[in-house]
Amino acid sequence: MHHMYIRSVLAAAALTVSGAASAQGVVTTKQLSAEVANGIAMAAIEQCRKDGFRVSVAIVDRGGNVQVLVRDDAAGPHTSDTARRKAFTSATFGITTAEFATRVANPATAALQDITGVISLAGGVPVRAGSDLVGGIGVGGAPSGDRDEACANAGLAKFSAQIK
Repeated sequence: MHHMYIRSVLAAAALTVSGAASAQGVVTTKQLSAEVANGIAMAAIEQCRKDGFRVSVAIVDRGGNVQVLVRDDAAGPHTSDTARRKAFTSATFGITTAEFATRVANPATAALQDITGVISLAGGVPVRAGSDLVGGIGVGGAPSGDRDEACANAGLAKFSAQIK
């Protein structure tokens, strides 16, 4: 009888351990919905239009994959690629591209700018849901990177309640 009790306890322990191990093998991440990502991009374009600029806006997920890419009427042909690279850089490093440009100005970290797909121009901002990094937004086409970044921040601000 005592052996049967020990076997039951050991079997229950084995099930508990195997259940915990399999739970640790799955990671859940947050992602912007298509509706919110599109809304953020269009809000950024609207802000740039108000400021008199025609830009492109890209939103990428935390892995740097394009979720939204919009080129406004009359935005330059190069702006789409610039916006995408800004979004990629901010998402993959978790910092603004203005901060990235400051980092790569240091000779000790300058080689970071040689990573495929990154760009050291202001206008990219990480997208966070609370404290979780969920992607990046990049804006390209305004006369300066700080103006691109202002449009990106305006898009994020308009949807801040949806991405808490």
